[in-house]
Amino acid sequence: MMRKLCRYIFLLLSIASIVVEVSAQNVLDGQTFGNGLPGAYERQENFLKRFGGLDYPPLREADVMYFKRIWQVMDLKQKINHPFYYPIQEINDRKNLFDVIREGVLGRGEGEPPTMMCFAPDDEEFVRSLSYEEIYDILWPEEEKKEYDDDGEVIGVTKKRFPIGSEVVTRYMLKEDWIWDRQRSERYVRIIGIAPLVLKEVENAPDQYLPLFWIYYEDARFELAHADVFNLYNDAQRRTFDELFQKRYFSSYIVKESNVYDRPIISYAKGMDALAESERIKEELFLLEHDLWHY
Repeated sequence: MMRKLCRYIFLLLSIASIVVEVSAQNVLDGQTFGNGLPGAYERQENFLKRFGGLDYPPLREADVMYFKRIWQVMDLKQKINHPFYYPIQEINDRKNLFDVIREGVLGRGEGEPPTMMCFAPDDEEFVRSLSYEEIYDILWPEEEKKEYDDDGEVIGVTKKRFPIGSEVVTRYMLKEDWIWDRQRSERYVRIIGIAPLVLKEVENAPDQYLPLFWIYYEDARFELAHADVFNLYNDAQRRTFDELFQKRYFSSYIVKESNVYDRPIISYAKGMDALAESERIKEELFLLEHDLWHY
């Protein structure tokens, strides 16, 4: 009996040594580990948990004791906003915000319909939607390219289409509703729309950041909740664009508030005065919340 047991143990040890040797040889030959995993473990993505956990709480008009509409601009050059801008080129596990939006408005490939609806650049009320051809013309604008001869003289002009790269989109405008709920004693910020901004030439005026189009945020939440975002503090705890927006993990400045004239801040304040006015509105909203709920 002992002899048979020793044989079984010897056989198992032999098989284990062969497996270890083959695995080590595969590593030396440059083969991938296991089933071709790109890292030490396989990421498990639970999209339903991500999206379902961020549903808006029910809100009745009777519970809204105060309401303010705000327009803000995110500058992606600020460090806290870098997860929205990088990586400029898509990599295996993540992409930047503009790449996610571009796939949403154009579709991921042939036969797949768009998942986001676009509206005209000057349509902040989301009334006039853009067709697929109009969106394509915006994202692949036609530009004139001059042709020169050996003497430097213009001999012709050709028109070609060049895609707008994600590195060009360095700002976003957010249209938000700030709501004070008397039932829960809470202040909510609901993002209504988002617009990518690009620097464009304006006749007889300095260059300005103008919107490419507007997207109704509620229709875009599903795509934004499926896109991983780099976590600056822990790579094991990835976030999504929707989580960053809902948790207000970004920096922005106010460019307009709802007012009787329907005018932006830049129309009556310039430079540092405009920045001071933006901070004044932020401080006013903070004090309003503090005075309502303090005890």
